[in-house]
Amino acid sequence: QVQLVESGGGLVQAGGSLRLSCAASANIFSFNVMGWYRQAPGKQRELVATITNAGRTNYADSVKGRFTISRGNAKNPVYLQMNSLKPEDTAVYYCKITTTWDYWGQGTQVTVSS
Repeated sequence: QVQLVESGGGLVQAGGSLRLSCAASANIFSFNVMGWYRQAPGKQRELVATITNAGRTNYADSVKGRFTISRGNAKNPVYLQMNSLKPEDTAVYYCKITTTWDYWGQGTQVTVSS
């Protein structure tokens, strides 16, 4: 069982940047898809960005051009660079890694003030 722990969240003013990291309790040497999701209060969890093992990326329309998902190493397999943050980006952000199973982190809070 792999445990994922997100970090890098916090409070930032609109227009600012944050970089989220996802640390794994065991080395992730292979995967199908890695992604970042978010859930704002009162809303359903939504996809933010994904990256496949072939390096293909996909972004929600709301974050295109502002967020970048990237691969790291076996212990920190995925990052999310968030630029030009907006108040509507406020949410709990989760990393997810799909190998044979789906693994989710517990989330990190991102709050963007106007």
